[in-house]
Amino acid sequence: MGHSLPPPPYAVQYGTGAMAAAATADHGSGYRHPQQYVKYVPVGFVQSHSVLVGYLFWIVGFTGAHRFYYGKPLTGLLWFFTFGLLGIGWIIDLFLIPSMATEATTRYRPGSLDYNLAWLLFYFGGLLGLHRMYMGKWITGIIYLLTLGCFGIGWLVDLFCLNEQVHEKNWHREMSMSLGRY
Repeated sequence: MGHSLPPPPYAVQYGTGAMAAAATADHGSGYRHPQQYVKYVPVGFVQSHSVLVGYLFWIVGFTGAHRFYYGKPLTGLLWFFTFGLLGIGWIIDLFLIPSMATEATTRYRPGSLDYNLAWLLFYFGGLLGLHRMYMGKWITGIIYLLTLGCFGIGWLVDLFCLNEQVHEKNWHREMSMSLGRY
């Protein structure tokens, strides 16, 4: 008989390698594949996206900034073109930010690269490539610096996929660490 989990909210952490055996034994996830595990952790323990940063972006939320931050680029675009659904959606989002943070935490892997710092660098220095340099993408970071984010086009692309870029980097770093290469 497996362990029962207390009531949610929970974030899901995925992992492989040597951590797999320890996680399935210690946390009773029930998934016993020798190379992978799924671990349920209380959300407040591993927040990948901060509620506080979400509210900071909400201040200019009629532009959709907080929605892009929480990994909702399509509604972020809608908020941008409609000024937060004429301000109504923007006000409603004031109350939805904690649940958006929880949802983002379940979708994106926390790790050595911090989503909050990456997004702050993106919004306040993205045209200079600071977020790309933070992620270790030095060549494109320098290109952004010299061309103001590839004339703004690269900055717009990153607006839609920064969470995925940080998530991928965290995943690769975790895999490298579990294989002893990092």
